[in-house]
Amino acid sequence: MLRVGRKAECMARWIVVPTRTGVRFRVPLQKLHPLYRAIHHRYYGNTSSQRPPHRTAARYFTSMSRLPMRPPKPPPRSGGGRGYQQQRNFWVARLAARLLRLRYILLGSAVGGGYTAKKTYDEWKDMLPDLSEYNWLVPDFVWELSQQIDLDKLAKALPEMEEIAKLMPDFDRIGENFTLLRSLLTSETSGDPPLKATDSSTAASQDDKQYKKSSDKEKIDQLQEELLRTQLKYQRMLERLEKENKELRKVVLQKDDKGIHQRKVKKSLIDMYSEVLDILSDYDANYNTQDHLPRVVVVGDQSAGKTSVLEMIAQARIFPRGSGEMMTRSPVKVTLSEGPHHVALFKDSGREFDLTKEEDLAALRHEIELRMRKSVKEGQTVSSETISLSVKGPGIQRMVLVDLPGVISTVTAGMASDTKETIFSISKAYMQNPNAIILCIQDGSVDAERSIVTDLVSQMDPHGKRTIFVLTKVDLAEKNLASPSRIQQIVEGKLFPMKALGYFAVVTGKGSSGESIDSIKDYEEDFFQNSRLLRDGMLKAHQVTTKNLSLAVSDCFWKMVRESVEQQADVFKASRFNLETEWKNNYPRLRELDRNELYEKAKNEILDEVISLSQVTPQHWEAILQKKLWERVSTHVIENIYLPAAQTMDSGTFNTTVDIKLKQWTDKQLPHKALEVAWETLQEEFARFMAEYKGKDQDDIFDKLKEAVKDESIKRHKWNERAMDSLRVIQHNALEDRSITDKSQWDAAIQFMEETLQSRLKDTETVIADMVGPDWKQRWMYWKNRTPDQHIHNETKTELERLLKLHDEHTAYLANDEVTTVRKNLEGRGVEVDPMLIKDTWHQLYRRHFLQKALSHCNLCKRGFYYYQRHFVDSELECNDVVLFWRIQRMLVITANTLRQQLTNTEVRRLEKNVKEVLDDFGEDMEKKSHLITGRRVQLAEDLKKVREIQEKLEAFIEALHKEK
Repeated sequence: MLRVGRKAECMARWIVVPTRTGVRFRVPLQKLHPLYRAIHHRYYGNTSSQRPPHRTAARYFTSMSRLPMRPPKPPPRSGGGRGYQQQRNFWVARLAARLLRLRYILLGSAVGGGYTAKKTYDEWKDMLPDLSEYNWLVPDFVWELSQQIDLDKLAKALPEMEEIAKLMPDFDRIGENFTLLRSLLTSETSGDPPLKATDSSTAASQDDKQYKKSSDKEKIDQLQEELLRTQLKYQRMLERLEKENKELRKVVLQKDDKGIHQRKVKKSLIDMYSEVLDILSDYDANYNTQDHLPRVVVVGDQSAGKTSVLEMIAQARIFPRGSGEMMTRSPVKVTLSEGPHHVALFKDSGREFDLTKEEDLAALRHEIELRMRKSVKEGQTVSSETISLSVKGPGIQRMVLVDLPGVISTVTAGMASDTKETIFSISKAYMQNPNAIILCIQDGSVDAERSIVTDLVSQMDPHGKRTIFVLTKVDLAEKNLASPSRIQQIVEGKLFPMKALGYFAVVTGKGSSGESIDSIKDYEEDFFQNSRLLRDGMLKAHQVTTKNLSLAVSDCFWKMVRESVEQQADVFKASRFNLETEWKNNYPRLRELDRNELYEKAKNEILDEVISLSQVTPQHWEAILQKKLWERVSTHVIENIYLPAAQTMDSGTFNTTVDIKLKQWTDKQLPHKALEVAWETLQEEFARFMAEYKGKDQDDIFDKLKEAVKDESIKRHKWNERAMDSLRVIQHNALEDRSITDKSQWDAAIQFMEETLQSRLKDTETVIADMVGPDWKQRWMYWKNRTPDQHIHNETKTELERLLKLHDEHTAYLANDEVTTVRKNLEGRGVEVDPMLIKDTWHQLYRRHFLQKALSHCNLCKRGFYYYQRHFVDSELECNDVVLFWRIQRMLVITANTLRQQLTNTEVRRLEKNVKEVLDDFGEDMEKKSHLITGRRVQLAEDLKKVREIQEKLEAFIEALHKEK
């Protein structure tokens, strides 16, 4: 805006062009058009003593439509007659009428004689160059860096005064036009009387009047064409200056990026704000405050051009593209900021994509598509998981936008059945934020009645206080619509019931995916320069192009941020106070450890417990290994080796049978059983140490985690396969040895045999008791009765005991005739019995009988070591069974020793390594950590940490925001 300087004194008159940064371009008043000088002298006179208020002078320099100004009142005169008073009043009235007529003629010439006075005033005002919008001539941060930047180079990079002078209106041409209009007005005789009072009527003919009117119309048309040409000239000049300034800013930003100022480069304001939003997106609190910070939410119908508008604002083709198919499958948060290089990067990645290179653009589009598909769960079409992306570049407006999936009306083949509802819920979740700016995208090439998103936006923002409406594909709309005025109705908010802060019309290219951003910009500018929508006044200049849109959205975004961010900071401050109070009341003696810190603490405890395994004594390892191994193999030794061999009743057959069976057992089963026992023993000891640590003032919040680590480590651990072969050889050699060297070994073998046989005998007695039921004593004392099956077993047992008493040396198996005899005897007593039941009962009775005889023989062999050493053969003291148990016992000792060495030397370390790997894997899996470390204490600490971090970042952002003001 042109204005007269306040500091101008009597001889120093100048016109200034101000910018926001304080730069002023001064033009001496003497060089202005005579018309402006006349206006100046009209109000200031030839002296400088009298000067009207500054606002009055500035107002008359603002609008061309007010150039013919009302003259000031003459000073009151003393005296004079009544005729002079009537003549003066008549002259004033005629002058007012003439000026009023002049006003309407000027307004009519501005719009072709067809619009109202208000619109004409706006047209004249818009014709003047608004240099306040071009603050980029001198960047905002130049004043900070003025001491370090070479001002001579900066001055050379700025436009020359001749170029700036070209931006000034053509005062000569304007003066000529107003002179022409004044002559037309003074010469016109139809209507009000002329300025000078006369009593005679005019002598002009009717033909002269018609000729003058047609001439006036031609002149007005010429003026209008001249104004349009001037406007286009200014537009081209400003575009050229804008490109030069863009390069200048890029150079300055590059110098700042290289650190020539020897200072630490701080984060930009928009980056600080984006970090807060990223933290909030991961914050799952119960206060529902994370959605109340402003951001620009881009919504629209599918294929309406949402992504294209966002790309024009970001000045790069960064999003995947498709022909009619759904490409945006999850929300994409784009943080736009200014920087020296045009690059893009993801929040969780350090790679920068150079947006000036086509291969990087293709890689970025591919990465976004992969992230979208990865975020969509199986069986779904869209996802609510947000992809965070930052785009920096020279000249980019600072803001945070969220591109949402396009709203659809019908679910097509290949989509999940709930796709439509999911998209609606995602859109509503973002738009219901009372501080979110809704950028509503409407396809101008289709019928407005087919739009779905306008109704959705009307529901979320019925008063339109935070909605900006954008009409895309205006070129196709102008071409296809029979009535272009329909576009005017849309951008004026008269066609839709939806209300909005502003309405914009943009063109985002010709529909080709290979178009560059520069070509789309050129096409958009050419279209609107030649479009009759703008030429006929259906659209205003500030309502078109994506550049004006981005400026308006950025201004609205920062206005909303300034209005709401402090309120949101107060909300988080209150949340922090509530959380801290709850912690002090419930956990007064505990530190506020979040989930990651608790995991590290648990990790150290588990590693300490694993290290404790290496401190187990060899004696303990061997004792528990020997015991567990015998428990595992004792049944096989007794049932499959000892009893079959002992029941042969022959010494040679016994030894042969034992050797064969031991060899088979060693080759096939024994090494596997031994390794299984060793692995189980290691697990049990590991679990035992963890349980012992749990009892030593350990936190029970780690129990679930420790159990999961133990199970996963055991699952991953595999015993060294080469150990089996060496163990087989050791066990085979141990069982081959029959030489008992001293009496202590003999006694130990007898004790081992005696304990084993007694244990088996006890088990056999228990089985028989269960078969026959309670005896007479239990029936009388405990009021128990036998079942029918137990009664049959008892009768069968009595009959078989009679047979066994008659034949003390009976074999292990009953003959068929003996089974028949027993069955007939039982039938004679009225007991029906099956032959298989007889054999099963005999097996248990003979087993008990044999074990009792073996124990008696064991007692005899306690004094048989002397005969064994001298190889005396005595049928009563032939203790081959003692030698067998000594061989088994010796094998157990040697195997336990071997396994202990493998455990302490190899397997414990391998288990410790597995535990570390499992802990590292769990530490990288946030979902698993959240599942294993749970509880109100953990969640409270997590909330406290997040709220503090958000509050601190918000306060830092607010401080930087105030400094920028």
